[in-house]
This record gives sequence, structure tokens and C-alpha cells, in this order.
Amino acid sequence: MDFTEEQVRRYARHILLPQVGAKGQDALLSSRVLVVGAGGLGSPVLMYLAAAGVGTLGIVDDDRVDLSNLQRQIAHTTDRVGEHKVDSAYRTIRDLNPDVRVEAVAERLQPDNVQDLFSGYDLIADCSDNFETRFLVNDTAVRGGKTLVSAAVLQFQGQLWTVRPGGEGPCCRCLFREPPPAGDGPSCAEAGILGAVAGVLGTLQATEILKELLGIGEGLCGRVLVYDALSARMRTITAHRDPECPLCPEPASANFGLVP
Repeated sequence: MDFTEEQVRRYARHILLPQVGAKGQDALLSSRVLVVGAGGLGSPVLMYLAAAGVGTLGIVDDDRVDLSNLQRQIAHTTDRVGEHKVDSAYRTIRDLNPDVRVEAVAERLQPDNVQDLFSGYDLIADCSDNFETRFLVNDTAVRGGKTLVSAAVLQFQGQLWTVRPGGEGPCCRCLFREPPPAGDGPSCAEAGILGAVAGVLGTLQATEILKELLGIGEGLCGRVLVYDALSARMRTITAHRDPECPLCPEPASANFGLVP
């Protein structure tokens, strides 16, 4: 734990916490997290993980910054409209914390690249905005033995849960067996979203990721946190493994991608 003087000053409030300390901060600096999506959820996740000193952040997103994104996607700025989101997010992280190494991939997550993209990371953060990607992330993380922290938002609501390797708790397919048919549910572009709601869920998601990396507190494995902005209520729902889940009973293997 050979911190520079600048690092001691930067992370002083972490080091003061008994649950973190110098050992925990060193663990964060050695951690590698892949964030899928650099939008409404990915923006606060990336910024808080970078501020916390997570040593390596991977970002996967093939989209470009659009003016309509800026109402909630706080990692991007007006002068970056038209720029790849991963490049914009890289610039934000670089300015926030030069300690952090960023591995930016301007590609869409697909079954033929997901194994390579997930390899080498300790934890996966699902900040995607569509069901196909969400299930691909879940399936690959479970089969690859990766901890997954996943969040979703729409309009005034959001959900957050954690999937740990080894069948400790349910995966996404235990809760929702199959993704709905394409076009069966509205997107944020169709139904809208209060921008700050994405910030609330993304910040909670970053908190759960840090807890998992540090091994502290009670996580959301086996529970789903549900947030309703209009009623100003937050609750957790107990979630159990589905004994007939097509994914969980199988051991980690080299079979990546969506469950057949």
C-alpha cells in the first residue's frame, strides 16, 4: 500500500472509514470493473467509480452523444454531441481522476464479442437500456463466474439487484425467464424518464459495486431494490432462485451468450 501523497489526500475520506481504510482503498485501486452502457445509468456509475479510485474501468457502448441524452447522461457535455459516448466518458474520467485506467470499446455487445470483452474484469455493471443486452450480460456473467450488479430505469421508477457467482442468489432468468419480444415494452425514448431518477439508480448501483469490491455491508444478492420517485419510496423485495432456471443449475463453462 504505497500511496503517493496526492493519493492519500484524494482518498482521505475513504481511508478514514474503518470499513475501507488503506487496505480497502488499495483493493479498489487494483480492481477492474466493466460498465456496459455509458448513458443515464452508466454516467453516474463511471463517475463515482472513477472518483472512488477503481483502478481500471472498461466501457462498452457503440452509441454517440445526442443532444437529447444530456438531460440525464451527466458524463457528456454539449460540445461532445456527435462524439462516441465511450470517448466522451473517457475524457470525463481522465479529468476527474488520472489514477484510473480507462479501456473504452466503441462496439455493441454481441454474442460473438462478449466473452473477450468480459475477460479480465472482476465485476460487470449492467447499465444497458434494452432487454436483449441485459439478458446477454446476465447469461455471460453467470456462466463466466462474474459478479454482476444490474440496474434499470423508466419514467419515475428504477430497480437494482446483484448476481453473484456460484448460485448464491437468483440470476435475471430466475426472475424473468425470457426477454420480452422486441418492441413489447416502451423504451425511455418512447415513454420518457425523469433525468434525476437515472442519477439516483446509477449512484445506488455504484454504491453496491463498491460494497462488492470491498466485501462490506449487506448486498442485493437475493433482493431487488425498487425505487419510486413519485411516492418518494424505496423498498426491497426478496428474490429466490428458480429451480427450473435454464442457466443457474449449470456450472460456469465456456459457453457464452444467450441461453438457447
